[in-house]
Amino acid sequence: MCVVVTELADGDGSTLVQSLRRRGAQRVVVLTRRASRIELGVLLQGGVRGAVASSTAATLARTPAAAPPMPPLPELTNRELSVLRLVAQGRSNRLIGEDLGLSALTVKSHLARISRKFGTGDRAHLVAMSYRGGLLD
Repeated sequence: MCVVVTELADGDGSTLVQSLRRRGAQRVVVLTRRASRIELGVLLQGGVRGAVASSTAATLARTPAAAPPMPPLPELTNRELSVLRLVAQGRSNRLIGEDLGLSALTVKSHLARISRKFGTGDRAHLVAMSYRGGLLD
């Protein structure tokens, strides 16, 4: 789903995230003409898949609502981290397997386990959560 908002004023990001959660909206991308970097961060930390602003406000008119803290990420094995790093590079299961000396089916099993731990089967979401949570550089 793509949500288009003319402008995100300070504090609007958390309100929008709460509204989307109440409606059960998943896989949402927000497009706006103007928003502060903090508001874009609030959207991403709130679970929005992507947020794009044609211009970002450098100054804030008022104190923004605190972004909800990101829940701690589950612990991954070294092999799962290796697989996730290669997923982040855009590699297919077959190419990941070739790099790590595994079959594509084994890579698929690792990804299934990672997906269960993270609570999502979407590769892009796994990577985004990993970067936000500091698992990947």
